[in-house]
Amino acid sequence: MKLNAELCSVHTHSTLCDGKNTLAEMAAAAYAAGVRYFGASGHSHTPAPSGVGNVLDGDLSAYRAEVLRLRTEYAGRMEVLLGIEWDSQSDGVRGEVDYWIGSVHELYSLKTGEYYCMDWNEESLTVCRDRVCGGDFLSVAEWYYRDVAAVARQRPTILGHFDLITKLNQTGAFFDENAPRYRSAALAALHSADPHSTLLEINTGAVQRGYRKTPYPAPFLLREWRAMGGQVILTADAHSAEAVLFGYDQAAEAAKTAGFTESVILTMNGPTSCPL
Repeated sequence: MKLNAELCSVHTHSTLCDGKNTLAEMAAAAYAAGVRYFGASGHSHTPAPSGVGNVLDGDLSAYRAEVLRLRTEYAGRMEVLLGIEWDSQSDGVRGEVDYWIGSVHELYSLKTGEYYCMDWNEESLTVCRDRVCGGDFLSVAEWYYRDVAAVARQRPTILGHFDLITKLNQTGAFFDENAPRYRSAALAALHSADPHSTLLEINTGAVQRGYRKTPYPAPFLLREWRAMGGQVILTADAHSAEAVLFGYDQAAEAAKTAGFTESVILTMNGPTSCPL
């Protein structure tokens, strides 16, 4: 079998967290689309109010059992990997998994005792900016990237949607993404990652859901990751069955523009490179 990026879809969500389809439906759609390395990566449990109904239970037994059931069902046809998207605010135990995606969705303020979601809606961002950061959104961005750096230092298998803070900033309403303060904070967080043990995902999820026109992360971050000797993996961050391979052509083009000639797929035997 000739390896290519579309054989692999390992950033996926189901009705066990905030997805629209069951895990079985996601796996079936992936197999029908030609995926041969499918990964379940449900959102880990967090105490944030926005997580209610949108994250896995703190007890991962049912989740793990369903993934392993699907692994048996597809044995010999498609590898089913047990993963988790582990959030910076997670309050549970990650346990034994085949891979984990390290992500930041929420910021928690000791000052206010509140959580602020970076990708939920504009109101949450505005309240965070005004209530915690004195109206300075670049301070919010710097805070966000400090949390990203903390996750990166844990050496996740995949560093998830690195610059998620730009999701609702398509028009530049919150901050200038070319501002030196912003780029400095983002690059500092990127340099906290180990390019030899962590993959940087090129994530098309926000494009599929209409929030962005281009995948995460920004070109300057991809170029820097390439200079650091890092590798990339293409992901759809799929929350529905029809999205399991969404935008891989666009993601591959972003990778090639940044100087990459290969991407990585995850298998039960570990990461494997394939040409773009």
